[in-house]
Amino acid sequence: MAFEDHGVSVDFPWPEIRSVHYKASPNGKALMVAVVHLDGSFFECTVEAKPRTRLHEWFPHLAHVLGYYRPMG
Repeated sequence: MAFEDHGVSVDFPWPEIRSVHYKASPNGKALMVAVVHLDGSFFECTVEAKPRTRLHEWFPHLAHVLGYYRPMG
């Protein structure tokens, strides 16, 4: 899994990830994602959805992808 922001990217190898959490932002305009490492440290990223309706399209796909790569959590 990778986060990228303004040309800077951070890669998280799946074996080092304890869990991935995601939710809609309070205003419903963005996807908020958190990656928790095995040591308990975590990283967060926010992705703006344009248009806003796209956010609701992402949720079913995220569950499927995360289930494939990280079936235990």
